[in-house]
Amino acid sequence: MKKILITGGAGFIGSHVVRHFVLKYPDYAIYNLDNLTYAGNLANLTDIEYADNYFFIKGDITEENVVNNLFNKHKFDAVIHLAAESHVDRSIVSPLEFMKTNITGTAILLEAFRKLWNNNWNNKVFYHVTTDEVYGTLGEEGFFTETTPYAPNSPYSASKAGADHLVRAYGKTYGMPYFISSCSNNYGPNQFPEKLIPLCINNILNNKSIPVYGTGNNTRDWLFVEDHAKAIDLIFHRGKIGETYNIGGFNEWKNIDLIKELCRQMDTILNREQRSSFKLITFIKDRPGHDFRYAIDASKINKELGWTPEVTFEEGLKQTIEWYLKNQNWLKNIIDGTYQYYDEQYKL
Repeated sequence: MKKILITGGAGFIGSHVVRHFVLKYPDYAIYNLDNLTYAGNLANLTDIEYADNYFFIKGDITEENVVNNLFNKHKFDAVIHLAAESHVDRSIVSPLEFMKTNITGTAILLEAFRKLWNNNWNNKVFYHVTTDEVYGTLGEEGFFTETTPYAPNSPYSASKAGADHLVRAYGKTYGMPYFISSCSNNYGPNQFPEKLIPLCINNILNNKSIPVYGTGNNTRDWLFVEDHAKAIDLIFHRGKIGETYNIGGFNEWKNIDLIKELCRQMDTILNREQRSSFKLITFIKDRPGHDFRYAIDASKINKELGWTPEVTFEEGLKQTIEWYLKNQNWLKNIIDGTYQYYDEQYKL
């Protein structure tokens, strides 16, 4: 069996990637390495936890001895690296945690993979998943391409940029086969409720204030998480070694417009008076270094690999809302002390 290590596989995007590979490729052994911090949740994977080709390992990618022992024991043929600290607000409060996980953790994985195969790279690959935030911010026009210069503006995006450079350096210096993919904002089931869409869904459901930074005009490109998992699968199997691929949803929304759309849909589903949830919208002080707009040009992966998003935003948002409403126990089990971080961050 081809042995694939997926890091951060109990997180939001990671759990969808793990599920996709476990179910689609029964002849692969899928190892999920996750430290189960605030965003890692094995409840995301209960439907496949007993699959014959799935193996969970609790561990920290920043612990060199742990990582080296795992690589020596299991001899992974490939790594799909998603483990990361990923919330911009948290990076502003605790930047060193992001440097440790995102930069040092990536370096430890790269070095363990290099030492394991000692430059014998036949059918081996290190796949690093990064973010469009490494490119900085856009104005009203334009798109990020794979050749856009890096210009990160937060400790989070800077730490991801550092990790990206390490992966490229290992490719150039040691000949390590690698892929890098940069994605736009993901949404869908199982997302930790600090993030915008599940935060809004939960707060509307419970008649709590919805925090909106600044004027709410910051713009993001939204990608359904299952479409992202399929893109990762395609790059992993058919991508060109040493290439970067941008994965975007072709789906830009201003934050305030997205929040109002969520209010409208939730009011309908909950049989509330239309627009009644608008009263929950609370404008707060803007985030330091808040990037104005992200938008990805995903024409490269479309032209070279034939990928395009399959789920429309209308359908994806509907599926997402329905999932959270049907899985309120999942939400309640998460919203404990760690979630109250939001009360401090947004001063609600």
